[in-house]
Amino acid sequence: MKYILALDQGTTSSRAVLISQEGTIHATAQKEFKQIFPSPGWVEHDPQEIWSSQASCMSEVLAKAQITPDQIATIGITNQRETTLVWDRKTGKPLMNAIVWQDRRTTEICQELKSRGLEPLFRQKTGLLLDPYFSGTKLFWILKQIPGALERAKKGDLAFGTVDSWLVWKLTGGACHITDVTNASRTLLFNIHTLEWDEELLKILNIPREMLPEVHSSSEIYGKTSTPVLSASIPISGIAGDQQAALIGQDCFSTGMVKTTYGTGCFLLMNTGKQPVISKNNLLTTIAYQIQDEVAYALEGSVFIGGAVVQWLRDNMGLIKTSAEVEKLASSVPDSGGVYFVPAFTGLGAPYWDPYARGAIVGLTRGTTAAHLARSALDSIAYQVMDVLKAMEADAAISIAEIRVDGGAVENNLLMQFQADLMGVPVIRPQITELTAYGVAFLAGLAIGFWKDKKELSLHWKEDRRFQPSMPHDKVQILRRKWEKAIDCAQTWEER
Repeated sequence: MKYILALDQGTTSSRAVLISQEGTIHATAQKEFKQIFPSPGWVEHDPQEIWSSQASCMSEVLAKAQITPDQIATIGITNQRETTLVWDRKTGKPLMNAIVWQDRRTTEICQELKSRGLEPLFRQKTGLLLDPYFSGTKLFWILKQIPGALERAKKGDLAFGTVDSWLVWKLTGGACHITDVTNASRTLLFNIHTLEWDEELLKILNIPREMLPEVHSSSEIYGKTSTPVLSASIPISGIAGDQQAALIGQDCFSTGMVKTTYGTGCFLLMNTGKQPVISKNNLLTTIAYQIQDEVAYALEGSVFIGGAVVQWLRDNMGLIKTSAEVEKLASSVPDSGGVYFVPAFTGLGAPYWDPYARGAIVGLTRGTTAAHLARSALDSIAYQVMDVLKAMEADAAISIAEIRVDGGAVENNLLMQFQADLMGVPVIRPQITELTAYGVAFLAGLAIGFWKDKKELSLHWKEDRRFQPSMPHDKVQILRRKWEKAIDCAQTWEER
């Protein structure tokens, strides 16, 4: 029996998942790795530890499943996006630690580019805002800070890549320096219309073309493994950034379909079809996937504090002992008692993009209890997701028909029901939980004929529970208006 090995390289851990032809999870392995914080606002990973943790997971998952490497039909890679690595082409040695997507060290660089009036140009070509989140300014910083790096890059001695590129390089023994369109579209260097590295943007950031990986589709054979970790020559045939992989794992191939991932933050993607939609509501435009000649685009919005607000109740306030307890506490009251919680601990993400916003809890009375605070914290996740979904509807001129959800917080039935009530559409939780791994496994399998077409994925995707909206429309409108007032409070607190 043959399996697909999906490598899910995330921000805090590496995972390996074996998936059968029937779409079932055969075995999984996971290993956490070190988070490095050299200065306030700086976040780094050791590239060698990223590789060693991923290699360890590969070995462990094969041992757990009791299979040999020659039973792996192909490998798919999904990864934390925007994290930036540079290494020596000859030795394979990293130039420095990887700069993680969360890192804010290039804030001043972004501000300087904005002051030159360049944001509209970047936005039009890449679909992205000028923000430290993305890879381009991180790479600019590396080339400027490391002595001799720019000269070496111009000579072709250095290679740049996001995490997918690094893993493919290591898996193929340095034979392949590639990325896919979904990861390339997160760099600030890639033109999402022409599907090429953009010479004008490279010139602005002074980044040599010689150090960039070749860009491929999300589903094709890129090369074969050549590493002691795997004793067989196995094709690598699927790559997608983690959020795009989750969109595919949710079977969101039709225009207007939406997936929301509820994690520490929340990530929302809407498939907008063959045409990129440039947002007027502070959302990002990105490539959803490329399968053969079919390119699909997406609108993306992110909520900075999603499930993290429950961690705050647990760790900072001591209202609960475990995150799972929040639903029971919140369910002990019929609603939040007029309390609204805006968890803008690190500013507000889409559609506000307001770094000056601060957390606010409003509507407190003598009758407010810990249960009301817990309920308002859960509500805040749904309100923030609603804001992004409404911005997506406005940008794409599409009415959302349903919301497919994944991530740890989807086990919270109270939150899922409130989300359905706020949006007035069904919220659907699938049976499959490994959606990022599943999505990239599908891309990899499609490229080698393991699966025939997209219809086969639809057969494997199964619904677990559907939450139908039940709250009266007039009550929803009142809740939304008060949420808007709470947002205003959070945005007007800090001096600007």
